[in-house]
Amino acid sequence: MNWASFYAVISGVNRHSTGIGRIWLSVLFIFRILVLVVAAETVWGDEKSGFTCNTQQPGCNSVCYDHFFPISHIRLWALQLILVSTPALLVAMHVAHRRHVDKRVYKLSGRTNPKDLEQIKTQKMKITGALWWTYVISLLFRIVFEIIFMFLFYMIYPGYKMIRLVKCDSYPCPNTVDCFVSRPTEKTVFTVFMLAVSGVCILLNIAEVVFLVGKTCGKHLHSAGDSTMGAWIQHKLRSY
Repeated sequence: MNWASFYAVISGVNRHSTGIGRIWLSVLFIFRILVLVVAAETVWGDEKSGFTCNTQQPGCNSVCYDHFFPISHIRLWALQLILVSTPALLVAMHVAHRRHVDKRVYKLSGRTNPKDLEQIKTQKMKITGALWWTYVISLLFRIVFEIIFMFLFYMIYPGYKMIRLVKCDSYPCPNTVDCFVSRPTEKTVFTVFMLAVSGVCILLNIAEVVFLVGKTCGKHLHSAGDSTMGAWIQHKLRSY
């Protein structure tokens, strides 16, 4: 997969996000995508060939490997990164729609200056109105996907640990055989690291939701306070 193109798409969406959203993108790219591409793929490159069982029975190694490792860490992490980043495309589509509407308004008003149209393409959208809802919903989807994948990892690999020795009696193994996992400690360290970074991303997403909701509530309370103060002043002026 071309992770550079993937990052370019997400970073384009991130121009319209908050400061916390930019931090999330940096964590996603540096501590997840780069680690996955540079280090993790090397560590798990020999997972199938390094899985050996003390038997010469044809097919036993493959069956036992499939039983204890139903899906590769690398593929599961790649799927996680894609699904976690996909909600950002909701924001991208909403921004594209807003720009399309703005262009139509400009053209209908007779303003066809190419500079004005180019400015619409490059301007940063404020997270207000319907875009606010789209942005918050995308954050909630990110949080849900992160939690689901952390749960999947726990169900597939209990305790997030790679065990050194597994005992397998699946057909066509002649009896219960011992199978050995390649570099289990190193793989456990990488697994814990990736899941810890996933937890940090969850906290950043929650913080961004709290920030957006708090900022919106503060604006509404401030507006309500101003209107109440204005009504009180008008009442006092009329009493004189």
